[in-house]
Amino acid sequence: MSDQILSGGDLTVKCLLKEGVTKIFGLVGGELLQIYDAIERWGREQGIDTVMVRHEQAGGHMADAWARATGEIGVCLGTVGPGVTHLVPAVATANADSIPLLVIGAQIGRMFEDTGILQGGIDQIALMKPITKAQIQVEEPKEIPKALQKAIRIALSGRRGPVYLEFRETALVRNATDEDKKKILPPEKYRPFNRPNGESDDIKRAVEILKTAKKPLLIAGGGVTASEASEELIALSETYVIPSGTTINGIGSIGSDKNTFLDSYLINASYRTAASEADVVVSFGCKWDYSIFYGAPPLWNQGQKIIQIDIDPKEIGKNRPIEVGIIGDCKAVIHQLLVEMEQNIPKSKITEWNEWNTYLQEIRKNQLSSNLKILESKKLPMKPERLVYELFDFIPEDAQIVLDGGDIVVFSYQFINHKARSPRSTFFPNSMGHLGTGIPYSVAIKIAKPDKLVVCLSGDGSFLFNVQELETAVRLNLPIIIVIANNCAWGMIKSAQKKGFKKRYCDVDFPSINYAEIAKGFGCYSEKIDNPEDIKPALQRAIDSRKPAVIDVEIAFETPTPMRFLAQYKKNKGLFG
Repeated sequence: MSDQILSGGDLTVKCLLKEGVTKIFGLVGGELLQIYDAIERWGREQGIDTVMVRHEQAGGHMADAWARATGEIGVCLGTVGPGVTHLVPAVATANADSIPLLVIGAQIGRMFEDTGILQGGIDQIALMKPITKAQIQVEEPKEIPKALQKAIRIALSGRRGPVYLEFRETALVRNATDEDKKKILPPEKYRPFNRPNGESDDIKRAVEILKTAKKPLLIAGGGVTASEASEELIALSETYVIPSGTTINGIGSIGSDKNTFLDSYLINASYRTAASEADVVVSFGCKWDYSIFYGAPPLWNQGQKIIQIDIDPKEIGKNRPIEVGIIGDCKAVIHQLLVEMEQNIPKSKITEWNEWNTYLQEIRKNQLSSNLKILESKKLPMKPERLVYELFDFIPEDAQIVLDGGDIVVFSYQFINHKARSPRSTFFPNSMGHLGTGIPYSVAIKIAKPDKLVVCLSGDGSFLFNVQELETAVRLNLPIIIVIANNCAWGMIKSAQKKGFKKRYCDVDFPSINYAEIAKGFGCYSEKIDNPEDIKPALQRAIDSRKPAVIDVEIAFETPTPMRFLAQYKKNKGLFG
């Protein structure tokens, strides 16, 4: 049908197409019908499509996962009132991990304010202010191109994040003109594509400090993933034989097949040893947050020198004093470092660092052997580590791994690099730790990467947060696999009550629920198992079914080791007076 610009809805779709947007995740609502109608009349033919969800929160999570998987901006929407309010958890989750989203919300026309109109009366701009980089409202079609361009520019610039774009209903239903259409610009006309370099003096200072290092350590965070800097990081690490670890958000920046890789899990011996013995740490796009225990003792050596690189100046020096702070894009800064190091790092240093790396790699080798002792356990219910190992040992190296939960996610870190991970192949809302992302993330990642196996490891508690999206997976015929680690509890909270409240368990235990039967009702392939030897055959049957699949696995309730360190950190900070 004709793509004639009839309304602000048509104009919006034209703007999104110019930016290269191909998917919009959300739930249709009355005030957004002009956008949906434009897509239905002509948008699909030109390459943009809607993904209908069963809850707006799930649509937000899907847009988040799309951005994580592709590096593109994710787009989600919600209608006025409940539609926008339902988006809040997903937007907050994306904001915490610096994920670029265009969050489209509808608002009543100004003429209906204070009339008691259905779903109106909420200050949605104020609602979104703490969890988005910017909030923009438009009232007339002529404002749409500039507003949308501004929103995407802000979302993708600097430290990335969500931007909220609100359409008064008048902006979408009123007629647009040819002059409005002329305001739609190609992206290179309204936003930068260059990568900001670090200050040259800071680069030189960083290399001078590295020259003094006997035991250097590189850490890669989410900033390396965001700037597509994996190849540069690997070149730096391997050329100079500097041991490298990652944060959880940085998993895949350097894979376990590289001879300088340590781990992404600070509790494992080689990474822990490096953290405690390194004299110089170079941090690339890494938050010094709970996931690396804040850089605090006893895991981290407090005498080491920190060189911190980040696109966001607010992250520089947070939780750990620094020697040099470099504000810039990780890809650009690593390139600068490589140039400067080639001229100023003597060959003798590489020999020295090689000995340090060899020492750590031997520890890592012993740790890997020790980890495999978990296979000797015949206990039932099975240990959580056994489930994690069997799952990660079965799936291919290029599988997309989604993690959703509390304790089971922490247990999974021990084996997350059992096979080499690549960038943008491991998904967990690390900074927020939000539950219920597993099924929505898996749906969006399978849409983005249809040729990859997508497997989600979910806690039994988190599974039910967005269980309705199994219908979305079935409707779209997406053969994702959800593996439920079923310990009949809110495991992480139960662990806290076990240690800190003398096993006075309150509101943490579930009855035994057959999640496989629930999944079957949605039309999924499903199984319930309790024997570790059945895990791999069940996974193969799930793949062979070519349907969305749920495997409900009974496991024991156990407490992961890292929880002790986090509890000690709170104690050291004076939480208890």
